[in-house]
Formats: sequence, structure tokens, C-alpha cells
Amino acid sequence: MSETIDLHSADPRWPLQFESERDLILPCFPTSPRLIEHMGSTAIPGLAAKPIIDIIVLVEDLTAAAAAIPALEALGYRYWAANPDKTKYYLAKGLPPAPRRTHHLHIHDDADEVRRHLMFRDHLRAHPEVRDAYLALKQELAQRFRDDREAYSRHKTEFIDALVLSLGGPARKVAWDR
Repeated sequence: MSETIDLHSADPRWPLQFESERDLILPCFPTSPRLIEHMGSTAIPGLAAKPIIDIIVLVEDLTAAAAAIPALEALGYRYWAANPDKTKYYLAKGLPPAPRRTHHLHIHDDADEVRRHLMFRDHLRAHPEVRDAYLALKQELAQRFRDDREAYSRHKTEFIDALVLSLGGPARKVAWDR
């Protein structure tokens, strides 16, 4: 997928943008999610990122959570029905014709997969030296794969997986197959 990687300096408004969006999406779910968290680079103070707020939602039953999709689409999210990762629902807000993507929504019913993401986020929050190593990798990858978002993400995933496994976290269940 061709899309320019443009990293922005850390913005202290990102957590507030998450909180505002969380309050909007929560009523869309027919039953309260077990957890809604801010994840990804915008959730880590001091880390440059693409200015897209990643939100992870843990639900009891993924199939039942499908009932939330029409309400989320009414808020401007677009559901990616062709997502090859069938272990979650993925939605994005701000796709064309909007000027830019603003939010990614990842809906899971697998607590281990959610735990992986939160372990990584929390470790980088607590260890600035690891955050800075990840930042250096992101900057190098953003230059190397400037117009290839999938390659950029795939190479970051190697770092993330290695760190989570070193912390005793669960292995990724879905491998990159592209």
C-alpha cells in the first residue's frame, strides 16, 4: 500500500484526543467492552509518531461486537471487511476523501493479543532508553520505506515482537503474510 510515512514530534494532546474518541465510541457497543485503551506510538510520551490515534478494544465476543460496526461507521469510521487478520475487526477514521487518517480502531476478543500491545506500550513508557531505540528504528524505517506503509509497519513489528517476548509476553498469533 502506497502511503507516505510522515512522523510528527510527540504531541501532548494525543492522550486527550484518545479520551475524547473513547467517549464517542463507547456507546456504539451493544455491551460494554472489557477494556478500551490508547495504544501505539501516540500513547507513549516523547515518541514521534504518525499523528493517528490507535485505540484497542477488548470485547467478550468478537462476533457479537460486529453489531457496533454500523454505529462506528456513523461516527466516520470505515470497516475493513477484507482485513486478512480475521482475529480482529479493524476500522479507520479519516480515510479519503477526508484529508488524513486520524484514528485506527482494533477490536479483539483475545486478551493475550491485547496484553501484547499494552505490555509494549507500558514498557516504552517506563524505559526511555528503549523508547529512544524504537524511535531511532522508526526514523530509519520512515526514510527507508517512505512510501510503503506496510513495509514500515512490518519492520517495526520485528522490534515489537522481540521486546514483548523478552518480557515474557505472548507471541503474536497472526504473522505478516504479505
